[in-house]
Amino acid sequence: MQAIRERLSGLPEPKVGIILGTGLGGLADAMQVHAAVPYADIPEFPRSTVQSHAGRFLFGTLGGVPVVMQQGRNHLYEGYGPDDVCMGVRCMAQLGMQTLIVTNAAGCLNPQWDAGDLMVITDHINFTGRTPLSGENHEVWGPRFPDMSRAYDPQLVRTALEQADALGIRLERGVYVGVCGPQMETPAETRMFKRLGADAVGMSTVMEVIAARHMGIRVLGFSCLTNKNLPDCMEDAPIETVIAMANRSGGNLARLIESVTARLG
Repeated sequence: MQAIRERLSGLPEPKVGIILGTGLGGLADAMQVHAAVPYADIPEFPRSTVQSHAGRFLFGTLGGVPVVMQQGRNHLYEGYGPDDVCMGVRCMAQLGMQTLIVTNAAGCLNPQWDAGDLMVITDHINFTGRTPLSGENHEVWGPRFPDMSRAYDPQLVRTALEQADALGIRLERGVYVGVCGPQMETPAETRMFKRLGADAVGMSTVMEVIAARHMGIRVLGFSCLTNKNLPDCMEDAPIETVIAMANRSGGNLARLIESVTARLG
């Protein structure tokens, strides 16, 4: 933490933390950046190895509100453990973050939606078999058995829907299922996830949300639906396609997050 704080002299504490998913790094362009801290400059901080993930913290303002942005995250499929994946969330919380906005690129499971749509996450299914809360509990962070009945803050979800309507942005509501990856889903897995009640599937987010809720941080989540998973006519979804679709939808997502963040101020 000292390596980060040394770069932030004179800057206000960030009230909102934002995690940028695959292909969504352009959201940083909407932010007024005052300081940047590469992960490589933070002792023992895991490095992001995924294409399109810059691997740094950005500090500044968005919508007039002090924010910290995690431009690039870490994943279980990179070989990191849950604690490594959540280190960014825990750092941002210790710097003053009160609300976390998490974004991801996800496959669409709902046949009524299309690739390129945006979804606000109302709940999630942790299908990774992992949790960042295993082992000794750190009481300073939160309780041994944290409640997850409102993992995604209902008031924040309502604010996102209201702002999307005001901006003329189509915003779906749905359940996100998190898997380990990095392989894409089989048709049988796709059918199973849909029957479990999931609307989108991805390889991130759930570890970070669990860690944030453990620490009492309010959470708002968005998925950029980059490809459509239809089990009877599955199509390849190479990472280049995922990134390209996320980039296409990133403009609307940036407008929406900026508008929501301004309301949080």
